[in-house]
Amino acid sequence: MTRLYSWEGLLFATFVIIFAFNAAFTPDFLGLSNQINLFQLSIEKIILALVMTFIIINAEIDLSVGSMMGLSACAFGYLYQIGTPAPAAIAICLAAGVLGGFLNGWFIARLGLPSLVVTLATLIGFRGLARVMLEDRGIGDFPEWFNALGQKGLIGPLPFALLAFALLFALLYVLLERSGFGRKTYVIGSNRDVADFAGIDTARHKIVLFTLSGLTSAFAGLLFAARVGAVRGDVGSGFELDVITIVLLGGVSIFGGKGTLVGTLLSILIVLNLRNGMGLMNITGHIQTGVIGLLLIASVVIPRIKFATSRGSKPEATS
Repeated sequence: MTRLYSWEGLLFATFVIIFAFNAAFTPDFLGLSNQINLFQLSIEKIILALVMTFIIINAEIDLSVGSMMGLSACAFGYLYQIGTPAPAAIAICLAAGVLGGFLNGWFIARLGLPSLVVTLATLIGFRGLARVMLEDRGIGDFPEWFNALGQKGLIGPLPFALLAFALLFALLYVLLERSGFGRKTYVIGSNRDVADFAGIDTARHKIVLFTLSGLTSAFAGLLFAARVGAVRGDVGSGFELDVITIVLLGGVSIFGGKGTLVGTLLSILIVLNLRNGMGLMNITGHIQTGVIGLLLIASVVIPRIKFATSRGSKPEATS
């Protein structure tokens, strides 16, 4: 845990430096509207990152989150267009997320298939279903109350999506750090054989995690539809890579068993502030992506260098 806390300390220091630089040299950065937009424009990705933290700590991966998000958004648009009441369409989309996540978990946990393979297949499958429903069309003209959830403040200037993110973070933090479910997530991620020997139903636990991932992805898709006010078949394309980048930058081990939601939150703050500052300075998106990529590489290399250095500095055992 000491290593994690030290990594979180480095992330916090990095965030402070980036925030201070943006505040000093970027016009309008500290404005309330910009600070809200900073979160609002990436709200779906950062919500997905919270659940992806659980998945990767559990030594698994879910590449289908962006496609499930797109499927949910497109399904809502399609259902509403053919006359389904919006509340019923929302319920159907969330149920589809639960079913898709459950299927991922069942194939992984019960059949023993690698999560990388299963979720790569469902990434393609969910995306295909979204494109079949909408083809090359865009669908909009959603109810005003639905669009307001993504475009207007719910409590003062704070939009519904940002409040949902804050509530979800609080609930998942308690679940991961203060509950038996969270401890099982770490144990299974560290060594599944040990978890099985300890009597933990690892298969059931993984199914629950992937079901939660599917539900959250569907919810994120509905938030996207409300925020943009229209949907297309390519909604959420490539989101899974950004989400995984955020989680790994936050200190979650790709091999499982290590990581915290606090680290993920700090990573979110770094990525959002970095992108926002570069955007306000008219730095192109390709350069922004390159900078984030370098940060990800550093997040993998620095701990390994530190580990190798600490091993090399240990005194040799004497007989």
